[in-house]
Amino acid sequence: MFDSVRTRLTFWYVGVLTLVLVAFSFGVYALLAGNLERRTDAGLHAALDSMKHLLGYERAEGDSELEAARNTVAELRYPHMALAVYTADGQLLAETLAEGDLHATLPLAPSDVHETLRLLTRPDARTTKEDRLRVAVQRVRALPTDAPNLIVALQSLETMNEELTSLRQVFLVAVPLALALAGLGGWFLARKALTPVVSMSEQARRISASNLEERLPVANPRDELGRLAGTFNELLARLNVSFDQQRQFMADASHELRTPLSVMHTTAEVTLQRAHRAESEYRDALVLMDAQTQRLARIVTDMFTLARADAGHRPIEPTDFYLDELLAETVRAAQVLGERSGVKVSVEPCAETIFHGDEGLLRQMLLNLLDNSIKHTPSGGQVSITLAQRDGVIEFVVADSGSGIPLEAQPHIFERFYRVDEARSRSVQNGATVNGKSSGAGLGLSIARWVAEAHGGSISLVQSDPAGTTFSVELPLRETS
Repeated sequence: MFDSVRTRLTFWYVGVLTLVLVAFSFGVYALLAGNLERRTDAGLHAALDSMKHLLGYERAEGDSELEAARNTVAELRYPHMALAVYTADGQLLAETLAEGDLHATLPLAPSDVHETLRLLTRPDARTTKEDRLRVAVQRVRALPTDAPNLIVALQSLETMNEELTSLRQVFLVAVPLALALAGLGGWFLARKALTPVVSMSEQARRISASNLEERLPVANPRDELGRLAGTFNELLARLNVSFDQQRQFMADASHELRTPLSVMHTTAEVTLQRAHRAESEYRDALVLMDAQTQRLARIVTDMFTLARADAGHRPIEPTDFYLDELLAETVRAAQVLGERSGVKVSVEPCAETIFHGDEGLLRQMLLNLLDNSIKHTPSGGQVSITLAQRDGVIEFVVADSGSGIPLEAQPHIFERFYRVDEARSRSVQNGATVNGKSSGAGLGLSIARWVAEAHGGSISLVQSDPAGTTFSVELPLRETS
């Protein structure tokens, strides 16, 4: 039962309200009881003061002690209060009874009564109930020359007890009723407040990888639940994009892998259709299959690199190295590729540059850029790369003399498996080569962009037209260790 947030909220609300109401009830009860007791004591004190002054007045008029006592109690009559005058040794001179034949008897021995007023509480012997009596007693002298008298005022606390009992009964009925109403109201409010959560939960339960385009309902985008739903919808949008990318990646990867496998299978099948073939035919078949195997290996390696990058399993391993030496080594490797295609690869002289980064990844980035330029540069063309340092930034510029990239394709060149002319790239020799060069899989520039961004830099297409294409890579120059 307590697994429900609605139930826990209701119990918390009722529990806190219970503490508040109980504390309030005790406070009101204690305040009222104190006020009633003070009011009773004040009445008894006023009665004794009146008796004291009236007794002195009667004695001053010449009345005897007995007559003065009788006149005093006769003139001071209170319906709920009994009055009495005693001699110094405790003999009753005069008294007036309260309702219910309540006598103002001495609560103490005469010798224990002093000139200071004393207030006492004692049980009421007339009833079996736990009723109490409040008594005020004092020793007074009517005249300085007279013998002292003992004056007593007594009042039953039954009326006060009845008022307090009525108040307790009111609290015993009102507090549970208020808690019951508050509990029902709290349950209703909690249910109403959590209805959007239930709706979001049901909608979230229906969302799976097949319908990530659906979103949670947002009743009020400005409150806490609305912001939670909005944040969750943003997460769903990011997941939907990621899933779309993964699905597209798998589809493109399957297509890229299927082509060389199909070529290899067809080549082997055709070669094996006849029992005997010339050695040159077997050699041609093996050359074709070797080219497809190399293409498969390159695709798988690139896919593995991007998959590790996406999963965060390819950490950057920075070291200090000479960037100019790395560039020279990469250019030498690219020149070998260029010689096969009749493309000249050159590098501009650059100053000695120490860089702090992942040497292996940067080598792969530069080689991918050079390889991409070589592939799209016709025989007899040239590819150049320069290294410059300015304002704390390292910049590589790779330029070629190819035919350029169509304007509509330029925004997509860094996307995975994207190639400018897919039909052409797969047309020659069943996808083996394009213009005598490997067609690639459209992953080189994606890897180059990831490497640049992993180092806090960026890669961009500076310009591309019929005169050639230029790429720029900017990397922040960090302090070496």
